[in-house]
Amino acid sequence: MSVAAQSERAPAGSRSEWLTPALASLLALLLLAATVEIVLDGAVGHSPLIPKSPPIAGWLQGLGERLGYRVFLVAILASAGAYAGLVALGRRSTEAVISKRWALILIGALHLVVFAGPVLLSTDVFSYIAYARMGVEHGLNPYTHGPGAISHDPVFPYVGHDWRHVATAYGPLYTLLSYPFAPLGLKGALWAMKLEALLASAGTLALIWRCARARRLDPVWAILVVGANPLYIVYGLGGAHNDLLMLLVMMAAVSLTLVNGSSPRRQGAAAALVVAGALIKATVAALLPFMVLARRSLAPILGALAALIAGALIGYAAFGVHGVDVVAALNRDAAFVSTDSFATEIAHLFGKPGVFPIDHDLLKAALVLIILHLLWRTWRGYDWIAASGWTLLAISVTSTWLLAWYILWPLPLAVISRDRRLLVATLVIQGLFLAHQISPLLAPVQ
Repeated sequence: MSVAAQSERAPAGSRSEWLTPALASLLALLLLAATVEIVLDGAVGHSPLIPKSPPIAGWLQGLGERLGYRVFLVAILASAGAYAGLVALGRRSTEAVISKRWALILIGALHLVVFAGPVLLSTDVFSYIAYARMGVEHGLNPYTHGPGAISHDPVFPYVGHDWRHVATAYGPLYTLLSYPFAPLGLKGALWAMKLEALLASAGTLALIWRCARARRLDPVWAILVVGANPLYIVYGLGGAHNDLLMLLVMMAAVSLTLVNGSSPRRQGAAAALVVAGALIKATVAALLPFMVLARRSLAPILGALAALIAGALIGYAAFGVHGVDVVAALNRDAAFVSTDSFATEIAHLFGKPGVFPIDHDLLKAALVLIILHLLWRTWRGYDWIAASGWTLLAISVTSTWLLAWYILWPLPLAVISRDRRLLVATLVIQGLFLAHQISPLLAPVQ
C-alpha cells in the first residue's frame, strides 16, 4: 500500500476510534433517560400502568408527570432501540467500545433507578406478599386459599383482581422463603421483595459472567445483553418478579456444570439446584433432562432425586399434599389465555375470536415434539445449555398465558450458548412482543 493511500485511510480509522464509543455513550444515555422517565412519571401515581401501591416512592413525586400510555410506549421504544444499538456495537468490538467498568456502571444505574421507584406494570408482588401473610399472620394455607380469604388484610386491596380467589401457583420453597417478609408489614415486605429481586439480579449477572468466562466468551457483552435489556429492567426488575430468583438458581446450577463440572459431586449439586429452582417456579425443571443426557452419569440423577425427596417432604410438612401438587397448579395456569400471547395473535390472524380447547392441545403437542427433538439432538452431542434455552423459549411461545418476564427465561442461557441462533431467536421474540405493546402508537388518533 502506498503512503498516500495510508494517509487517506488514517483519518477514517481515527474517526472510528472516537465515533463508535461516542455513539455507544449516547445510546447508553438514551437507555438510561428512557428508564428514568418511566420511573419518575410512574412515581406520580394515578396511572393505569402503575398498579395501586402503598406510597413507597414519595421522594420522586413532583419530578415527573402522570405516566400515560403514549409516553410509556415511546420510552419503551426508545430504550429498545438504544439497547439494540448497544448490543450490536458491543458485539462488533467490545474491547474498543464497552469496558467492564462502563458496562457495570450502566447496568448498576439502571438497576438502582428502578429499585428506587414504584412497582411497575404488575401486581404480582402483592400476591407474593398476600400468600406470605396468609400463612404467617393468618394461619391459612396459601395452596388451598386465595387472597380473598384475608380480605381484611392491608395487602388485599393491592392484589390483582384476577388473582384474589386463586391459590398460589409457586413452589413451596419460594413460599417458605417469602414467609420471613410477612411480619415486616406491607411497606417493609414490599421493600424486602424489591431488594430480593435486586440482589437476585446481581447474583444472576455475576454467574453469567462466570459462565461466559468458563466458555471463553466475552463476559462484558454477556452481562450487557441481559442486564441492560429493557424487558429485564422495566418488566422483570420493575415488577420485583420471583422469576429473577428462579434465574439466579438456574444460573447457579449451570455454573456448577461449567466450572470443574466433571466432578460427580458438582454434577449432583447442579441437578439438585435445578430441582430447587423448580420448587420456586416449576419452569426451570425443563433443564434437568438435558443436563442428565449431557452428563450421561448417575450423579445428576441421584442429586435430583435427593433434592426432590427433600423438597417434597418439606412441602408436605409445611402445606400438606396441596403444597407438592405442582401438576395441578400447572394445569390450572395452562388454561389461562392472555391478549399478549402468540397463540392469541395467531388465532386472530386466522379469524378466530380466541384460543379454543383444541388449540391448547395442539400447542401442547407441538411443545412435546420440540422437546423430544431437542433431547435427541442433545443425545447426539448438541450443547445442552442451548437445548435448555430453546426449550424455555418454546414454552413461552407456545403458552397461551404469556407475560413479558416469561420471555426473559432463555436469555441468560442464550448469552452463554454456543448456538448464537438461540440469542437471535430470543431477541426476535422479545422484539415481536414489544412491537405488539407499541402497536397503539400506530393507531390513528381519534
